[in-house]
Amino acid sequence: MDATALLEKAHDVLNGRQVIGDPYEKNGVTVIPVVTIRGGGGGGDARTGTPGGAGGGIGLVARPVGAYVIRGDTVSWLPAIDINRIVLGGQLVSIAAILMARSIVRSRARLALAQAKKRASRGGPW
Repeated sequence: MDATALLEKAHDVLNGRQVIGDPYEKNGVTVIPVVTIRGGGGGGDARTGTPGGAGGGIGLVARPVGAYVIRGDTVSWLPAIDINRIVLGGQLVSIAAILMARSIVRSRARLALAQAKKRASRGGPW
C-alpha cells in the first residue's frame, strides 16, 4: 500500500462522525455521544524495490467523553465517568503518600540517631 492509499484510509477512519456519534432517540429524549480520539501515523521508505523499503501504520485510541442530552428545548451535557482512571489515580496518590511517609520516617530516624550520638559523645544523657 502506498502513502496516498494509507492517507486515504486514515481520512476514512478519522472523521467528524468518529468524534460525535449518531444520535439516539427514545421517548422524546435525544442522546448524542461524544468521544475523544487520539492517533498517530507512520511512514516509510520510497524505495519499495529494495528489501525493507516499504512502510505504513496508524494507531488510534478512542475514549468516551460524555453525551449531549436533548429534552425538548433543553440541551445538557452529561460527562462520562471512567472508573478505571479514578482508581488508577487513587493508587498513584496512595503510592506517593507511602513513599513520602517512608522518607519522613527515615529522615527523623537519622536525625534522632545523630542527636543520640552527639549526646553520647558528651558523656551524658542530655
